[in-house]
Amino acid sequence: MTAAARREVIETAATEVFAERGYPGAAIDEIARRSGVTPPVVYDHFASKRDLYRRLLERHFAELREVWRRHLPGDDPPRERFARSIDAWFAYIESHPFAGLMLFREASGDPDVDAMHAEVAARSRAAILPLFAAEPGAEGLAGSVIGEGLEMAWVVLRGVLQGLAIWWTDHPGVPREQVVATAMNSLWFGFERVTEGEGWVPLD
Repeated sequence: MTAAARREVIETAATEVFAERGYPGAAIDEIARRSGVTPPVVYDHFASKRDLYRRLLERHFAELREVWRRHLPGDDPPRERFARSIDAWFAYIESHPFAGLMLFREASGDPDVDAMHAEVAARSRAAILPLFAAEPGAEGLAGSVIGEGLEMAWVVLRGVLQGLAIWWTDHPGVPREQVVATAMNSLWFGFERVTEGEGWVPLD
């Protein structure tokens, strides 16, 4: 097996272990066993458990960003592009269920690891927000496409998608089409009305 192929096997096994046990409970010995190698071989590829964990965070966040970059832009109607993107996002979660658990689980209890997770997630968010800011009508969601306005809109999107992803891991019998429909019903119609000039006005 080539070094690249061996590294891929280790990363796959490590994602499963981190998702199942969290960072504190994950052991290099178990990751090595599931990879079919010895612990020293794992350390040949990754300097430490922390280094391996960071690599996985960066990899899976990057692959999810690529889903948006591949499916959201284009000349098709926004409804079609958004639905296509949501479906592709959940298709990734469906084929990488342990990645979803690892990325979106609650805090690990290790302050340093939680800070690293937050930092990687924040950099990922900063990289993807301009794509959403470019969508026509995006400024209507929170009054601005820059700064806090766009970030608040992202929090809404993230909350629905990540919450459904975690729920789906406990209900694997639910078809992806139903999960996507729930996400679209929760997210799209509000955005569509905003792009058409409507918006919530505080009551007097």
